[in-house]
Amino acid sequence: MMNGTQPTSGAHSPHEFCTTHWSVVLRAGRESGPESQAALEQLCQAYWFPIYAYVRRHVADPENAKDLTQEFFARLLARNLVSQADPQRGKFRAYVLTLLKHFLANQWERERALKRGGNQAPISLDALSAEERYALEPAESFPPDQIFDRKWAEATLERVQAQLRRDYEAAGMGNRYARLKVFLLHGHAPKSYAGVAAELGLTEAAVKSAIFTLRKRFAETFRHEIAQTVDSPEEVEGEIRHLLAALA
Repeated sequence: MMNGTQPTSGAHSPHEFCTTHWSVVLRAGRESGPESQAALEQLCQAYWFPIYAYVRRHVADPENAKDLTQEFFARLLARNLVSQADPQRGKFRAYVLTLLKHFLANQWERERALKRGGNQAPISLDALSAEERYALEPAESFPPDQIFDRKWAEATLERVQAQLRRDYEAAGMGNRYARLKVFLLHGHAPKSYAGVAAELGLTEAAVKSAIFTLRKRFAETFRHEIAQTVDSPEEVEGEIRHLLAALA
């Protein structure tokens, strides 16, 4: 039993703003080296589904949507697009969406179809799993831009929850996280702490404390994840408000 044990966080303190992935990416057009490329690849890997979902809203054929998504990643990772990034408009989300719109407009203007297998995909994008995931999405009548922001926010939450799960598992408390994660969002609270306490072998007071700690850790990790996609600490709060509104 680990009543007093807390998992070691993989995120930084909310008061600490380190060199973020996007900060590194913004320098990729001015500096050469594997660090910036690896940072950009990691961000693309994390947020590929909002991009695929946006493309898929405009393209009826899943294979064509896959090709366009992979080609977009190929061009983004080639750095010629990254070099145009404006640090004064430093949200990775907004930057990627702008590039994606220009890319699709150019593709349709040239009226040429991409040949499947013509390029090596820099990001692992399995067509079947991508389309299966897209098919599970509810039929939405929102504009593609709103859908993109919502999927981006959902992808951010998925990454935050995955990081928390890894932290708790590393501390030997994976079962605790699995049982308490339902109380992270929407203000959920157990009708009776006694049942949860019995399941986890804790006191009711310890369960209340564990839920409070988990929510606090979630907020800190969420802030840190957002910080990876903006260029300054001043932008974090605004981006958080935007993504929460997209989820509403």
